[in-house]
Amino acid sequence: MPADVGSAAVTPAQVRWYFDFISPFAYLAFEALPQALAAVVPAPQIDYRPVLFAGLLDHWGHKGPAEIGPKRRFTYEHVAWLAARHGIPMQVPRHHPFNPLPLLRAAIAAGGSRAAIERLFRFVWREGRLPDEPGFAAVLGDLGISAAALEAPAVKQALRDNGALAIAEGVFGVPTAVATTPRGSRLVWGFDALPMLADWLNAAPLFDSDALRRAATLPTGVKRPGA
Repeated sequence: MPADVGSAAVTPAQVRWYFDFISPFAYLAFEALPQALAAVVPAPQIDYRPVLFAGLLDHWGHKGPAEIGPKRRFTYEHVAWLAARHGIPMQVPRHHPFNPLPLLRAAIAAGGSRAAIERLFRFVWREGRLPDEPGFAAVLGDLGISAAALEAPAVKQALRDNGALAIAEGVFGVPTAVATTPRGSRLVWGFDALPMLADWLNAAPLFDSDALRRAATLPTGVKRPGA
């Protein structure tokens, strides 16, 4: 519902929040999101959008953090540190990366609610389990969906559509929020950028500053050969 400020109605901002269960940073951001946006008035409407991170990597020609040896180790140590630093319970699964498709499809089949997504995120990153383990059937039961629902053409198509929309909006990684307000839309990527998302939604003056305008239009200098 719109919130009233004086005699004027204020329409809540719209946030499409793109994520993949494969990303520990997406898990951390999901857990932190309510508190990070608690001071945004009126509260934004969040549309949770599961996407296949590997599809984004393929489109943009990126490697994932786990595909670069030294970065892989640092990434896992970093997320463990972040979880402890922010007081977010976390237990890593038996291996990583893993196939996230059953989880992504389950989120869609369950209607994309925050409660359903929370159950799936916590299955992986609090219980340390994966969808190829017997416990996943119980999760599907909790969500009121069958294993067959994950193979439904409409569910598969919805996941592809989410990926296409994400790419059209310039999403290159997860988690990413695409936040739309009367001032326009802004893409905000990453767990550590949640305060930036809150500032954008609260119309912080910095977003109209010369500093950000210069940053957004910084010319490209030299390029690596073949880049």
